[in-house]
Amino acid sequence: MAELKVTQVRSTIGVKPKARGTMRALGLRGIGQTNVLPDRPEIHGMIRKVSHLVTVEEAAAEPKAKAKAEPTAKATEKDTEKDDVEEADES
Repeated sequence: MAELKVTQVRSTIGVKPKARGTMRALGLRGIGQTNVLPDRPEIHGMIRKVSHLVTVEEAAAEPKAKAKAEPTAKATEKDTEKDDVEEADES
């Protein structure tokens, strides 16, 4: 699914409350803030209402990271240290 990168470029001071609410719904709270949103008709309508306050560009699709099946080396070392301490306490 395509995504849009929306960036706030103008302030909402002096803007009507409905436009301010639309900016908040887009996830924008201040100048320079960016949010990546899905490319859907509802989002396009919201952007159209506040087009004078934002810039829009296509966001590059990033591949999702796969979950690691093996524990990290640090976790393994900690487990080994705990085992060593328990063995020392038993002796």
